[in-house]
Amino acid sequence: MLYDCRSPADRDRGIAAAIEAIKNGELVVLPTDTVYGVGADAFTPYAVKALSDAKGGTRQAPPVLIGSRHTLDGLVFTLPQAARDLVEAFWPGALTIIVEHSPSLSWDLGDDSGTVAVRMPLHPVALEVLRETGPMAVASAAKAGQPAAVTAEVARDQLGYAVRTYLEAGPCPDPVPSTIVDLTGDVPKLLRGGAIPLEKLRDVVPEIVESRVG
Repeated sequence: MLYDCRSPADRDRGIAAAIEAIKNGELVVLPTDTVYGVGADAFTPYAVKALSDAKGGTRQAPPVLIGSRHTLDGLVFTLPQAARDLVEAFWPGALTIIVEHSPSLSWDLGDDSGTVAVRMPLHPVALEVLRETGPMAVASAAKAGQPAAVTAEVARDQLGYAVRTYLEAGPCPDPVPSTIVDLTGDVPKLLRGGAIPLEKLRDVVPEIVESRVG
């Protein structure tokens, strides 16, 4: 079902429905500050598999969205100072960081190398859901190879009944993907340019280098 979160009453009902769906292991489409995402409870393996199946069967590990900076400490093995500095400067916002996750976490995100891509989005609807559900595995709300969804309606056209709840908040104001920084090595690496330019990252962590891969 699609809820128009631009209406206060529909927003309340939609957020409640989304929280219930995630807790039941179902999929939800929700707005972020970049593009719309399709999400599942990160700690429910069958829900994460349903997310993969809905997108077309990819086993690429999806990013994890969180609703609070404090949640990050519970997910990681160690958090480098550079990561803390970037989070302080750019979260909530369009920055995804790749860090080593705690080996004790009981999750299966797919093609897992012991690392996880984490972001705290700057969108009130997303944050309200995430603060109740906890960490969510969230990928772009589109079939593999298709353009990213800039509204929940567009996402519904692609994903259909695979998703239980759609939260519509209007078109994405700035549908630029998040910037991705890998913080698992000795030197922070920019893996994907995006909404936050390299110059701004270097204002905070001067030693960031651009990855030569890809």
